[in-house]
Amino acid sequence: MLKSFILRANLRGTFLKGKEFKTLDMNHKPTLIKLYHLLVSADGNVNQMELGAGKQMIKAEGINEFEFDRIIQNLKIRNASVVYCECVEELKKLDHDKQIRCIAWLCLIANADGFMDKTEWNFIYKLYHEELGLQLDAVMKKQKDLINLKEKPSSLMAVL
Repeated sequence: MLKSFILRANLRGTFLKGKEFKTLDMNHKPTLIKLYHLLVSADGNVNQMELGAGKQMIKAEGINEFEFDRIIQNLKIRNASVVYCECVEELKKLDHDKQIRCIAWLCLIANADGFMDKTEWNFIYKLYHEELGLQLDAVMKKQKDLINLKEKPSSLMAVL
């Protein structure tokens, strides 16, 4: 019976980790959009450079612009604390590489205007260190990888 359960779980793209199920092929894009929204609105000042970096993220991640705009509009009327909790839950379901990729994008976007505000830094630190237990070195390495993508924004290159 246990063998049958494990086989069914593997066919659905999940595996058991402790007492939790973890999805291997979960789409990180909706989570990334939510995180982007929380980040750019974290300091109360939506910066044009951060918006530009967000457009580069959309292109690099293959996110549909119409879908991105639709989700952002919906997020503007939602409670940020609830969205944050959803993001943490969703991030924990992603594989390690996608978690790092999401956090690396946040770092690049927060730095796009040449300065990471304290609230932005606290937001990112809480996610990568406290919630996910990720290593800063891995996040920084992934930032370099993202900068080297074909559709890299020139503003990101100037900052880093």
